[in-house]
Amino acid sequence: MAILTIVQLEVLNDNFVYLLHDPESGATAAVDPSVAEPVRDALAERGWTLTHILNTHHHHDHTGGNLELKRATGAQVVGARKDAARIPGIDVEVGEGDTFLLGHAALMVLETPGHTLGHIAYWAPDSQALFSGDTLFSLGCGRLFEGTPEQMWSSLAKLRELPPATRVYCAHEYTAANGRFARLVERDNPVLKARLDEVHRQEMAGRPTVPSTLAEERAANPFLRADQDTVARAVGLPPGTAPARVFAELRRRKDVF
Repeated sequence: MAILTIVQLEVLNDNFVYLLHDPESGATAAVDPSVAEPVRDALAERGWTLTHILNTHHHHDHTGGNLELKRATGAQVVGARKDAARIPGIDVEVGEGDTFLLGHAALMVLETPGHTLGHIAYWAPDSQALFSGDTLFSLGCGRLFEGTPEQMWSSLAKLRELPPATRVYCAHEYTAANGRFARLVERDNPVLKARLDEVHRQEMAGRPTVPSTLAEERAANPFLRADQDTVARAVGLPPGTAPARVFAELRRRKDVF
């Protein structure tokens, strides 16, 4: 068992980049490096050497630092096999069911299409950490730029089955905006109310609202609750409506919120 040290970097307007470090081997990865300089600064501050870059999908705000970091450090770029043509500098191609070893730490690869067709997530079971990219956000989910509602619901349902204590390290600070929408869907959800109170305290203290836990997301994130009758009714659909249909209506409403 190898427990990763996880460092969260706030970059651009609302992006998170994560450094994953295996203390035993020294292996270090950057997850979705939007830009290179903050990553290089954080590595230098800690005396770590970048060995890998892990991409969840091809969008530039997740891969923009790939090539500069690769040139500077020789790090290997890891990304989705199905989207290899769109991942800058890719060296290692992975897909559903693969396990990638970062030093002695195992990262399981989960294909999560919807936001993009080639989106993947990385789950580190020993560290109880999920790097969900733009599939699952705190109290929300990503827009459907390429995939279908059915694909995205299937991806979210897959992530929902991970252990409840799993910490969700998503790629953007969207919690407050997502929470305002979630409150319209489930006004009487006590877990959501408690989560929004905590988000307010975190914002007032200047702290990030990420990570959350999967238990919190299961209980308060409407996009993970599309199979609940309360959510169906909230978007004008009858109880028993197929979850993917409920999800599609949730996503449509959020897109214009």
